[in-house]
Amino acid sequence: MNPDNETHSGEFQFNVGVIGATGYIGAPYRAEIRQAAGANIVALCARRRELLERAGEEDGAELLTGNWREVVQHPHVNFVIVATPDALHHEAVMACADAGKHLLCEKPVGVNAAEAYEMWAAYRDAGLVHYVPFWTRYCEPFVRTREVIESGVLGDIRGVVYRWHNPRPDDMPLTWRDDAGLSAAGSIADVGSHAYDTLRWLLGCEATRVQAHADTITPARADLGAINLTEALGQSGGQSGSRSGSQSGGRHRVGVGLVEGVDLGHGVSADLPEDRPNGVDVAVGIGGGRIHDMDQQVGVDHHVERRTEGLDQLVWQLADEAHGVAQEHRLP
Repeated sequence: MNPDNETHSGEFQFNVGVIGATGYIGAPYRAEIRQAAGANIVALCARRRELLERAGEEDGAELLTGNWREVVQHPHVNFVIVATPDALHHEAVMACADAGKHLLCEKPVGVNAAEAYEMWAAYRDAGLVHYVPFWTRYCEPFVRTREVIESGVLGDIRGVVYRWHNPRPDDMPLTWRDDAGLSAAGSIADVGSHAYDTLRWLLGCEATRVQAHADTITPARADLGAINLTEALGQSGGQSGSRSGSQSGGRHRVGVGLVEGVDLGHGVSADLPEDRPNGVDVAVGIGGGRIHDMDQQVGVDHHVERRTEGLDQLVWQLADEAHGVAQEHRLP
């Protein structure tokens, strides 16, 4: 470790450069860095000068630039956050590896597997630290769900239903996420990557076969030019563009098929309060040889629905209730 990168306590000092500093994800990252010990924002890059100057005042950054190479080459920067549109990741990440900069790159890392592998290999060979911010691993409902699964109380997991509700108002203008030249694969890549990582982390296994369906289900939208997602949401009449921290405002629903040999017609679910962090819905359903429809709850006379502020206790409550239902309705 370079002594210039250490604090007086011997801990690593993050001298951060942010490429894509004023976008929907870059702005909350910067806010969290400002609150973190052992981190200092040194350089910012963004395409719109008025937003960049405002960010510079907030962060006290040494460098404000529209040229991302200046961030990578800045002598005081040792850690770079790449928070640009997907198609712009590869060149910047490869330059960071060449310059010896540690990295956090937004997902999806590249526009295809070949790009992603090349970036990963460059950091592996350089011996540098590299991160992808799969933040769902640190959200309490998911952490507790993993603990429940690992405890064995659910038995053999036969199926999982994960619905990520990340609504966009019908009248919301277009952003770069709607541009096939900049986005790797639209919402499938943007939030689907989170969903898949969550499942592989919860279950400890990888997919061996994939079946997918996609369709365009929204009407035509206005093109207002180079606006970010926060501004686009603010332009619509349906949803506020406000955001807290780096966690998505989307709603999640996780259904876990439970113990083998249980009546398929029973289930246990719960809805969290509307003001819950991350808008996460956790639903635990009991199933045997197949996944039953978590929405229809066919034949559920032991359906449990409750609203609670106690996120720490909710998943364990569900697991206990599910276990009780499983014991009551276990087939011979």
